[in-house]
Amino acid sequence: MNLNNKAILVTGADGFIGSHLVETLVHQGVRVKALSQYNSFNHWGWLEDIDCKNSVEILCGDIRDAHYVKKVTKNVDVIFHLAALIAIPYSYVAPDSYIDTNIKGTLNICQSALENDVSKVMITSTSEVYGSAHYVPIDEKHPLQPQSPYSATKIGADAVADSFYRSFGLPVCIVRPFNTYGPRQSLRAVIPTIIAQIASGKKEIKLGDLTPTRDFNYVKDTVKGFLELSQCYEAIGEVVNIGANYEISIGDTLNLIKKLMNSDIKFITDKQRIRPEKSEVQRLWCDNSKIRRLTGFEPQYTLEKGLLETIDWFKNPENLKKYKTDIYNV
Repeated sequence: MNLNNKAILVTGADGFIGSHLVETLVHQGVRVKALSQYNSFNHWGWLEDIDCKNSVEILCGDIRDAHYVKKVTKNVDVIFHLAALIAIPYSYVAPDSYIDTNIKGTLNICQSALENDVSKVMITSTSEVYGSAHYVPIDEKHPLQPQSPYSATKIGADAVADSFYRSFGLPVCIVRPFNTYGPRQSLRAVIPTIIAQIASGKKEIKLGDLTPTRDFNYVKDTVKGFLELSQCYEAIGEVVNIGANYEISIGDTLNLIKKLMNSDIKFITDKQRIRPEKSEVQRLWCDNSKIRRLTGFEPQYTLEKGLLETIDWFKNPENLKKYKTDIYNV
């Protein structure tokens, strides 16, 4: 499916990955409706910062409202569903809100897409659904392990989407990105936490466990994967990883960022940043052979190249001042 001349809806467009996806779609000449979570300030999240917001139809609403979702999905060809609660620590505090947003929100998207005859629905999953690796690299057949309330709700959301494909023929693709990083990311994630603390002049950096490994992917590569899968007929009904097939520990990532930023900052353990023992996902390493086979996808960014772009963005005072580096983001 070619996206040109298609009507596109992006949910969660005001978030980190969503705003980059909207930006890329608009630059490619695609008509985009961008759903931002309603708030009384009429603030559009990270959509406020994109250079093409005047070319986007920005809507304010909530995916938890089934009637609203049915309304905004009318006359839409493709849905990129990214809206979700994603902070793992907050899911320990408020799991019910994750059920409502992640599972029921995805149900609303699938039901409305079915009723409105949407041509393609891209459901955003997460590598967290795999839990700590039983084997590496992790392919799409790896067992699912809900090691946090967040991952449990994403497993549930994926199952809802899959059931609509199997039961009703809804053309869905479940996209499973591994750890995405880049400009505009929340400080709840480790890479912006490290960069922002160094950029703000801290002498000591507060982090949790440095031993887990991750497959980090620059946001432009993640967006590239979404777009290529959205135009791939063979991806309908499939679960597909997006990742670099590269593993690095949090500790080695910290040292690489320190080197790139010429920093001698000292690391201290912050206990509130450490997950419960059985909840920590110790190892994530993506097998990306499926997306490569389906679309020819190849990451364009090495970790170092992506980090340099991210560092440059966070070092801009106008960007850095939008973050509260003294507060741990749950």
